[in-house]
Amino acid sequence: MKNTLLASAAFILLGTVSAHAAEKEFPAKLVSQAVLPANTIIAAPEDAPAHLKTSGKFTTPDRERTDALGTVPGKDGVRATGLSMPFAGQAMQGFSGIKAMDDGTFWSLSDNGFGSKANSSDSMLMLHHLKFDWDGGKVEALETVFLSDPDKKAPFPIVMEGSDKRYLTGADFDVESIQPTADGFWVGEEFGPYVLKFSRDGKLLDVVTTKAGEIDVKSPDHPTLSLPGNPTQKLPAFNLKRSGGFEGMAMSKDGKTIYGLLEGPLYNAEGQVEKTEDGATGLRILELDVATKSWTGRAWLYPLSEGGEAIGDFNMVDDSTALVIERDNGAGTADKACPDAKKPEATCFAVPAKFKRIYKIELSDANVGKAARKIGYIDLMKIADPDKKARQGSENGIYTMPFVTIENVDRVDATHIVVGNDNNLPFSAGRALDKADDNEFVLLEVKDLLDAK
Repeated sequence: MKNTLLASAAFILLGTVSAHAAEKEFPAKLVSQAVLPANTIIAAPEDAPAHLKTSGKFTTPDRERTDALGTVPGKDGVRATGLSMPFAGQAMQGFSGIKAMDDGTFWSLSDNGFGSKANSSDSMLMLHHLKFDWDGGKVEALETVFLSDPDKKAPFPIVMEGSDKRYLTGADFDVESIQPTADGFWVGEEFGPYVLKFSRDGKLLDVVTTKAGEIDVKSPDHPTLSLPGNPTQKLPAFNLKRSGGFEGMAMSKDGKTIYGLLEGPLYNAEGQVEKTEDGATGLRILELDVATKSWTGRAWLYPLSEGGEAIGDFNMVDDSTALVIERDNGAGTADKACPDAKKPEATCFAVPAKFKRIYKIELSDANVGKAARKIGYIDLMKIADPDKKARQGSENGIYTMPFVTIENVDRVDATHIVVGNDNNLPFSAGRALDKADDNEFVLLEVKDLLDAK
């Protein structure tokens, strides 16, 4: 694996043009905001097993089973968020990818549940057809599609293996990105990582394993990996951090190609990450041919900027340009920062948000095998709100998104984009010190960014 990965990384380093030598900032104006309250719980399907009628039963620090509802407090570090688990039903939370539809509605999805494979075996995987009442500030779920594997397409035993419907859970897959098609949905996943195909009613149809050139891409949660039976034996090899899979997945306008963007960089045998030609950490963008469900071998690197630590979502604007959310791991505002980040308290934010941006990038034939070109960005920590459109999060004419994870972006029209956070229910509290974050979706006017070349 070592030589293959190094050779594959080498072609990325051959480029001579800096990917973001002169990053340009563009303005963003808040047009409207729609809010789905954090504590939005929906019922599991009637035919779901009893195990799935409640969720969050394995969220104690030691993951011991807890059936008593509302007895495990949600916390963001040392700060209580005001919500407790287990829940009576399924949390409609964790929106982790979005796609604007021609009729003005949107498709999104809830991610794996409570943050890990180990604690999410009772969290159902689901897709949501959404409508935003931009005037009233409300989010309406037109339909929720619960994902299942009745035809045993998953190449491993799922949690609901012996059940009739075989609903999928957050211990099976961590779904993070979505592309609706005429016959169903393509979904990007992080545990493998995999690219998954579902029918319109949520049945798993295909599981595509991930290759970067000749490299088999595997996270530590890959189902083929297992610990050895003897401490003296070698540990299994993997080349991607946990939660480093397909956080972003875009589709070409003709629907023939999928572009999978890894949230984290690939590692070689020496523990080194891939770099772009100007030394930035690079995240692989891999090209998949939809018709053959095979990787083409073409790739780009998304260059993280100084201060950026991960990506949140990824959608094409046209044939060669795309939008990408890039973020740090901070949450909350600097005016309420803890005096010492190493000694966090319940009355302050340990590591405030600083870097929350949406970039426009170029993926051209000319820069295949090189870094994607960063055309410019908007700063989600300083969105103009002169008309006081924000229902929450605005002060002195500026709306901010100080969330740890912002994982939804797509172009709505020639002037506007939609942006939304993943609230990691009930663990993220970036808007307030002691309250679980709501799901906030905003419509932004960003014509200059969308027009930029």
